[in-house]
Amino acid sequence: NWSGSLIVASLTGAFGSSFLYGYNLSVVNAPAAYIKKFYNETWERRYGFWVDEGTLTLLWSITVSIFAIGGLVGAIIVTPIVKFFGRKRTLLLNNVFAVTAALLMSLSLLAGSFEMLILGRIIMGVDAGISLSALPMYLSEISPKEIRGSLGQVTAIFICIGVFTGQVLGLPEIFGQEPRWPFLFGAIIVPALIQVMILPFLPESPRYLLLEKHNRSQAEKAFQTFLGKDDVSHEVEEVLAESRVQRNTKLVSILKLLRTRAVRWQVITVVITMGCYQLCGLNAIWYYTNNIFSEAGISRETIPYVTLSTGAVETVAAVFSGLVIERLGRRPLLIGGFGLMIVFFAVLTVSLTLQKTVHWLPYLSIFCILAIIASFCIGPGGIPFVLTGEFFQQSQRPAAFMIAGTVNWLSNFSVGLLFPFIQRGLQTYCFLVFAAICFAGATYLFFVLPETKNKTFHEISQAFAKRNKVSLEMQEMNHCPEERKTSAEQESNFTSSVDNGEAKKEV
Repeated sequence: NWSGSLIVASLTGAFGSSFLYGYNLSVVNAPAAYIKKFYNETWERRYGFWVDEGTLTLLWSITVSIFAIGGLVGAIIVTPIVKFFGRKRTLLLNNVFAVTAALLMSLSLLAGSFEMLILGRIIMGVDAGISLSALPMYLSEISPKEIRGSLGQVTAIFICIGVFTGQVLGLPEIFGQEPRWPFLFGAIIVPALIQVMILPFLPESPRYLLLEKHNRSQAEKAFQTFLGKDDVSHEVEEVLAESRVQRNTKLVSILKLLRTRAVRWQVITVVITMGCYQLCGLNAIWYYTNNIFSEAGISRETIPYVTLSTGAVETVAAVFSGLVIERLGRRPLLIGGFGLMIVFFAVLTVSLTLQKTVHWLPYLSIFCILAIIASFCIGPGGIPFVLTGEFFQQSQRPAAFMIAGTVNWLSNFSVGLLFPFIQRGLQTYCFLVFAAICFAGATYLFFVLPETKNKTFHEISQAFAKRNKVSLEMQEMNHCPEERKTSAEQESNFTSSVDNGEAKKEV
């Protein structure tokens, strides 16, 4: 099932998209002191005095958190872009944002303008917001159902590889020195250019070509390329079964998707999983890492190298998840990941509270940090993106990813904004807040989430039909009643579809 074109499309798409998201999460950590010094020198050159500590902290906070605001903008505008340009072209055009951001940030020191760095972070956030919706959409639509979960995990794997790469390039021997920090941001151009050179030679999503562009011949060629076989009649008919039901349905807006009773629990599940993805406390772990390593007796000069272990564990766990997701399923990995995080958060809270009384407890804290990161990457780190692509029909998918992206980026920004106050008020007990969020998410998923492994989009809709209190037939006919043709035309079209033997078999 893993054809060469499928592998190249997934790796190239992820390298120029989710890789850059992960890279930009970690790239600002190593040069933080040098960037603050650059802000100070620029301020003095302009106004004749050094910036005060409060203003400097504000400028740095804006530099870091503005990335999430850009991501929110990208998530909001992705729906019309993927509808008009398609999935592949959206990924390609998105590189304009990446290259522009890289040039602005890498040239900011030379131009003596910290505003260029902040503007570059906003634009890079827009790139990330678009790619984290368009990439999972593309991967879910080009992959056979037997490996859809594994291929979907490529998004999470490359996020982790991006984080790790940012840590490695930030080492003092590479770009982690004062005159070299602009190269950390200039390196963003490389993945973008590689994607621009390779992705144009790969097909567009066959489901997009067939269901939205109504181009059967191009869709068949795309299926043949991605599946590596000549006879793709079964795959085409499987998609056409969905097409016959949706023939008169336009792209669903966010408001209409939220008002559609037939997908109510799918939307709720996506919102909760995406919310827990950001609110489960992994950002707090990164905040505490250097402090815990220092308490364990690791010297300040050695900490950057030890921190690489967190990125390495994150990458290995994500790869492991991609290898076993089609054997174990989405549900056990997602619920199990949250469950393990609850256990290790509890142990970490005890360890941090008592670490000054027992000499070996700081080492237990290090183990807990690595275990929490691994638990997150096994399930919660990538499966929410996979589920968003699996839960919805073709015309609903862009709006669903827009909702998921909005929740993702708003939660990301909220954590960055509120965590310092939570940490200041609760100290080491702040991790119990995240343990409670993980418990709430795991409990909800245990009672609501069906297993989607090896199921078609039609079968997944059927799994939710009972909970949504609609029959599957009613769910399909009421997919978006406002935008269908007149009732007489609908009845005629639906009857002719059902009269067709293969449509009857599929639907």
